[in-house]
This record gives sequence, C-alpha cells and structure tokens, in this order.
Amino acid sequence: MTSLVLTTASQFASIALKHVGREYPNKLDHVLNGPDDVRSPQELHPIFFGSFDWHSCVHGHWLLARLYRRFPELPDATAIRTLFNHQFSPAKVEGERDYLRRPGTRGFERPYGWAWALMLAGELERHDSAEGRGWAQALRPLAEEFVQRFESYLPLCTYPVRAGVHSNTAFALILARDYARTVGNRDFDALCVQTARRWYGEDRDYRSLEPSQDEFLSPTLIEAALMADVLSPEEFTAWFAAFLPGAGHGAPANVFSPASVSDRSDGKIAHLDGLNLSRAWCFELILGQVSQTDPLHARARLAIDEHLASALAHVAGDYMGEHWLASFALLALDPVAA
Repeated sequence: MTSLVLTTASQFASIALKHVGREYPNKLDHVLNGPDDVRSPQELHPIFFGSFDWHSCVHGHWLLARLYRRFPELPDATAIRTLFNHQFSPAKVEGERDYLRRPGTRGFERPYGWAWALMLAGELERHDSAEGRGWAQALRPLAEEFVQRFESYLPLCTYPVRAGVHSNTAFALILARDYARTVGNRDFDALCVQTARRWYGEDRDYRSLEPSQDEFLSPTLIEAALMADVLSPEEFTAWFAAFLPGAGHGAPANVFSPASVSDRSDGKIAHLDGLNLSRAWCFELILGQVSQTDPLHARARLAIDEHLASALAHVAGDYMGEHWLASFALLALDPVAA
C-alpha cells in the first residue's frame, strides 16, 4: 500500500505552486452578456485564475492548504504561506463573489467547482495557526455563497447526474458533506444526506459500463463511496450487497481493473489517470464501512494498489494532466479527514 510521505507531499506541492498562478492556457466557464465581458481570467477571478480552469485552481489551493497543515516541515511551506497571504484577502474574496453576482452565473461550476470551493474552505477551517484562521475567515463569505447555491439547487435536482465527469452529483455531495461536518452546519449536512438517500437509496444491481473514454470518476464507485459516507455500517452493508452483489468476487471486473491511458497529451484522455486515482480513493472510503473478514476487503485492497501503481507516475508530465492530477492523488493517499 502506497502512503503519503514528506517527499511525495513536497512533489505535489511543487507541482501545484507552478500552476495555480499560471494564467494561460485557460479554459473559462464564462457567459458573455456584452462586449465589456471580454476580460482576462485574472480580471474575472482575482484568486482562482490559474491552473487551466477555475475548479482546478480551487483544488490546487486545497492541495496546498492540506499539505501545509499535514506537513509542517514541508520545504514548500514558506512559498505556500506567501501565496495564501497574498491571495486570501477580503478584497480578492469579494472579487470572486462579485463574479457570482453577474448575469448568467447560476450554473457556473455547478456542482464540481462549488464542492471543491467548500472542500478548500473546510480544509482552511482545520488550520489552528493565526494565519490559517485568518485565511479561513477571509474565505468564509465565498463558502457561504456556495452553501446557499447548494441549498437552492438540491431540492430542485429531481435526478442525480451519474456521469463520470464534473457534473457528477455523488462526488459533489461527498465534498459538500466534508465541509458541512467540519464547520458544524447540521442543516446543510442533513440536506446532503437526505438528497443522497433520495437519489441513490433504492439502486439495485447496478450495471456498470465504465470506463468511458474521458471520465475521471467512476459512476459506480463514487456512488458507493457516498453511500458509505451517509449510511450506518449496517445500512451500508445491506445497500452495497444489493447494489453490487458480485463485488466480493471482484465483479464487475471492469471496475476493479485500472483503465488504460493511450495519450496523456490529450486533456480528455488524460482524465483516465484521474479515474484510476479516484477509484483508489473510493475504494478506501468504501473499505471504511467493510469488515476485514469480508471477501471484498482483500479484493478492494489489491485494486487500490493496482490503480495507484498505474497512475502515480503520471501526476507530473504533460500540463493537461499536471494541472489537476496531484489533487486526486492526494485524495487517494490521504483519504481520511484529519
């Protein structure tokens, strides 16, 4: 089993520090309401303008925040502290909030970017240094904007989104719940749990057709990971046995075997490295609710090792993967909130 150590943490931090402030190339999620809306990424987003797109920049900052807290001896700590002191100012946070008030932003980064923004805010809330508390305080108004968006959206979201990409709703709820529990927002947490049960509680004999060519989430395992998060061990055991009845025997085999990545310079195909990393993370979350005597335990542990082995060597390399993959590697190697 691969574990997170200082050298790996420093590698990940170094990668993120190189791209969170890199403005171009840039893929904007931006509605033009008129000619005055033609502006640069940094003009639109004073904090999260780098890393190719807004959501990758957000979770690049999450990676840095988590590693800064988990590894006080991190060689990159000074650079991270300098970056956060510069970026997490009330004025820049207000600039990010201003963007959300623009016409045409109701669906901006929904739900993936929303969830990662909450994940970042929740991580900063765990910091106990004076500086860390200051960063958390600065970001709270932006986090509250996304809580309100979730609270408005989830009751309207009649159906879950099961695609293995940014629109996936199970992934968003896992991250949103992490934030809700961290800050003690019981009402928001209850809404997430209620929604997860409504969307997925009756799923049976799930037919997994993955992987698709450009997905970075497993529609099968991310749903199971969410239900492991919201159900008691007894409830989850019963639910999972009905959801994937062959899992203890390594079925479906396509879920337990790493995906093959044919071209890492293609941004969409490079998603499959993320799929392998996120599957490892999902299996870890699922195993938190599974007895070690269950046949699934050994099969899932082997699958975790195989998926990590297939992807970790490719976290750095082509920018199409490098601008985001380390965040998913960190989820897989450090899956439990601490």
